[in-house]
Amino acid sequence: MLRIALIYGSIAGLIVIGTMTLGLVMSGGEGMGSGQAFGYLIMLIALTLIFVGVKQHRDRNHGGAIRFFPAFLAGLAIAAVAGVFYVIGWEGFLAATNYAFIEEYTAAVIEKKKAAGVTGAELDKLIADMEAMVKNYANPLFRIPITFMEIFPVGLLIALVSAAVLRNPKVLPARA
Repeated sequence: MLRIALIYGSIAGLIVIGTMTLGLVMSGGEGMGSGQAFGYLIMLIALTLIFVGVKQHRDRNHGGAIRFFPAFLAGLAIAAVAGVFYVIGWEGFLAATNYAFIEEYTAAVIEKKKAAGVTGAELDKLIADMEAMVKNYANPLFRIPITFMEIFPVGLLIALVSAAVLRNPKVLPARA
C-alpha cells in the first residue's frame, strides 16, 4: 500500500502544484482571488488518482475485494502524500519568488474591496486583518499547516467516496 500511496500521491500533488504554479506565473499574479475555484477544480481532478490508487490496491493486494476501512486508509495515505508534495512544491514556489505571494494576494484583496466601494471602519478592519495575515504567513508553523489544509479535505472527500464505491467488488472488477 505504501508504494501505491507514494506513486499516486506524488503524481497528484505534483499535478496540482505544477498547474497552480504555472497559472500564477502565467497570470502574473492577476486574478488571484478569482483563481480559487479553478484551484479547487484542479485539486479535484488531480486527486481522482486516489480512486485509481485505491482500485489498484484493491485489485493487487486484496484479490479484487476490499472492505471500506482498508480502502479508506489507502485513500487517506494517497491524499496525505499528495498534501505533502503540494506543501513542498508551494514552499519551493514561495522561496523562488522571495515570498512575495502573500503581499500580492493581500494587496489584491484590499484593492478588490476598495473597488467594491468599501470604506471607513470596514476597510480599516480589512487592512488590519490583511496585515495580520502577512505577519502570520511569514511563520512556517502557520503557513505549512494552512497549505496542507487547502488540499487535504478534498482528498479526504475523494477517499471516502472511493472507499464507499470500491468496497463493492462488482464496481470495475479486477481483470483476471
